Amino acid sequence: MLNQKQRTSSLFRQLDPPDHCLVLEDGALFPGWSMEPTPIEKPAFGEAVFNTAMVGYEEVLTDPSYQDQLVVMTYPHQGNYGIREGDRESLGRIKAAGLIVHEMCTSPSNHASEESLLHFLQKYKVPYLCGVETRKLTLHIRNNGALRGLIVSNAQIQKWQTQFGDKWVSKVFSTYPSFEGRDLIKEVTTKEPYWYSTSGNKTVAVLDFGVKTNMLRSFASKNCKVIVLPASTTAAQVLSYKPNGIFLSNGPGDPSVLDYAIETTRQLLGKVPLFGVCMGHQVLALALGAKTYKMRFGHRGINQPVLNTQTKSVEISSHNHGFAVDSKTLPPGVIATHLALNDEVCEGIACLGLKAFSVQYHPESSPGPHDSDYLFDDFLKMMSN
Repeated sequence: MLNQKQRTSSLFRQLDPPDHCLVLEDGALFPGWSMEPTPIEKPAFGEAVFNTAMVGYEEVLTDPSYQDQLVVMTYPHQGNYGIREGDRESLGRIKAAGLIVHEMCTSPSNHASEESLLHFLQKYKVPYLCGVETRKLTLHIRNNGALRGLIVSNAQIQKWQTQFGDKWVSKVFSTYPSFEGRDLIKEVTTKEPYWYSTSGNKTVAVLDFGVKTNMLRSFASKNCKVIVLPASTTAAQVLSYKPNGIFLSNGPGDPSVLDYAIETTRQLLGKVPLFGVCMGHQVLALALGAKTYKMRFGHRGINQPVLNTQTKSVEISSHNHGFAVDSKTLPPGVIATHLALNDEVCEGIACLGLKAFSVQYHPESSPGPHDSDYLFDDFLKMMSN
């Protein structure tokens, strides 16, 4: 008889009925298995979003941009190559609120693997569901937009139904916050400044909105000193490090509520070259006077085609964002440099008069293609000039 750790979700379906469920705020239910010896004690709350990547589950789980999100992986089989500490995008715990997959491999095949995905999740006490019909769930999110969700045991659902009756879904979700208007940066930013790299001929100051490790590694590989600063750092404090350039990092949440980061960026414009990615792209746009909006279900994957409007070339790129810049609100002097070919979302802006530019996607390619690595070189050239 297979023990809990040996069972994949496909085997679980043959042995036991579903014991847990993903509950969405619109009342949709998606049953699955937790593979845990005991039911999940506390419901796992988050925004249910889907990622279309075939690889990269470890980077996704540890990316601070996935803070408080229940990540649905659309590729059916996850965990095949295991977990390796060197692939993590942040230190400490997993950032995602939970993981939802169709099947999970519990016996990875990879010479570099240090542990299984299942063990990784259990070690950090991160809830997960296996055996979920992820195709149906993905279509539901596409049709209805990203929704708040809960991973809960069937026993807990029965308690809610008994307590609240037919209105149990609305009653339960009324106790949880919305994702619009939430500042999640404060939960992931560094508490104190630290040097990631102290050798190099240029200094890059990173405003940490939830920066990924590979972003810092990319600058260090370009012979840059890298100082990482809390998101609340003032412009004067940033400039006290005498940086050659300032990087506005990726991060989670609604950019429109980050008054402190927007004001700092506004005060830095024109003084030092600025480069922003993802959340940094949105903060830069807001500092320049543009507006942002929440997307219906966002972009999350590693094969998104983006048109560079300056060179007319197409880049295959890695994305993770639920908000976007409204290109119609860009002020004079600011141009849209990149465009998503699937839905024409603004994917890059530039204000060359102020030596500032940004992109919505992830040029550090972790996980993902290397098409956009040139952006780091463009930033270095801007710093040199």
